[in-house]
Amino acid sequence: MAQPILETERLLLVLPHADHLPAYARYCASERSVFVGGPFDPIKAFEKLCAMSGHWSMRGFGRFVMVLKATGQPIGHVGALQLDPAELPEMTWTIWEGAFEGKGYAFEAARAYLSQAPDALRTQGMVVRINKDNSRSLRLAERIGAVRDDAAEPPTWMPEAVTYLVKL
Repeated sequence: MAQPILETERLLLVLPHADHLPAYARYCASERSVFVGGPFDPIKAFEKLCAMSGHWSMRGFGRFVMVLKATGQPIGHVGALQLDPAELPEMTWTIWEGAFEGKGYAFEAARAYLSQAPDALRTQGMVVRINKDNSRSLRLAERIGAVRDDAAEPPTWMPEAVTYLVKL
């Protein structure tokens, strides 16, 4: 499969690969991963990055790793995953290190992803599930135009989730 790349002013969005594992494993081991069920040990981090990579071949779309153009450093991921094909894809984003938070990278990456999502996903929308205590991600969901769905039941794997809908 040819590697899709999206480009923004400051970022390259690339397919996840082995070179991203050290930065991703540090994120997984940190308290930053608490909103997605972490912290995780190195084996689970490897498994999760492999799943992120394999999602592309299984579904034909997935999550990109955000890489700083200026340095080549991987700083997070953005994109859709779809564990159950009977459900809408889920839009996700994560900044892996606190030093890169609050600089607009996740917003920049999410906008770039959403610009190509209708063609890539062949769907009219996505869900976004965010832990109710993750204030930065809740604000970002609203900044990208997601609409809160208070009638949605949180998934069993994230009972503290708030659900948003993103129309494409």
